Amino acid sequence: MADTMPKFEGYPFQITPLSSEDGGGYLVTFPDLPGCMSDGETVEEAIEMARDAFKCWMSVYIEEGREIPAPGGHGPASGRFNLRTPKTLHAKLARQAAAEGVSMNTLAVALLAEGLGHREAR
Repeated sequence: MADTMPKFEGYPFQITPLSSEDGGGYLVTFPDLPGCMSDGETVEEAIEMARDAFKCWMSVYIEEGREIPAPGGHGPASGRFNLRTPKTLHAKLARQAAAEGVSMNTLAVALLAEGLGHREAR
């Protein structure tokens, strides 16, 4: 089954901050995989839990012989983009990521999710 299971990295997902009324933390959903979702207290934890949810979702679909949706079927978003930053901002991000023990990519995702959450709360 491992050879036929699609890769987590191939499917776009969305990270949404949860309100304190919803328990706080972050929700991860997969637009292409109905019902596949997870959450966590931090962005990193939510993504790690989403990996597990993804594997479980795929395992059920494979076991039942159901057709697995192709990634990206719900629009052009791939979940990936390149971002150029000034050298000073890059250095600050690198220091902060190292201090938190995460990759710069993970830190950037967390900061973007936090910023979008603040904006949506207005």
